[in-house]
Amino acid sequence: MATSKASRELLTDGIRAVLHTWPVLQIAVDNGFGGIYGQQKAEWMVDVIQQYFYDNTDLQQYEVEDFLSELMDQEFNTMVEDGSLPQVSLHLLQVFGLWQQGALQQLQQKVTTLTQNRSQRAKVTAPPTESDESTDEAPAMECDESTPSGSSTPHPPQDTEDSWTLVRRKK
Repeated sequence: MATSKASRELLTDGIRAVLHTWPVLQIAVDNGFGGIYGQQKAEWMVDVIQQYFYDNTDLQQYEVEDFLSELMDQEFNTMVEDGSLPQVSLHLLQVFGLWQQGALQQLQQKVTTLTQNRSQRAKVTAPPTESDESTDEAPAMECDESTPSGSSTPHPPQDTEDSWTLVRRKK
């Protein structure tokens, strides 16, 4: 396993690049879902995810998905239902795998590619409401991704508890 300071920094850059290109996290930070410290929480997530990989060997994709889902739930009061968790988890596993194998040149290329995609931001629109009287439901947001996310499909609307924000892919 690669352990030099430079390689650890490259792993941090890789995790950060994956998270910064994740539209759900962009939306959560940009719209204050995490409170006034949303940007700091997003940066903190980089360290937490890195430590999670250090502490757990042979992670499976579903474990990373569950961990990310829990972080978004706890820190941003956001339920991720846009189908992006598998893709983000896979990217994180790839980044960590490259670092673990010592394939630092490939990891640097992946970071560069992800960073170039970072300039594209998700656009958010609030869905039309049937009436102003229904204030018992939590707000749901739909997003248009500026980059394709693969084969994930939108999920049908679901009831939510108070104080939750759902992020779904626009149909």
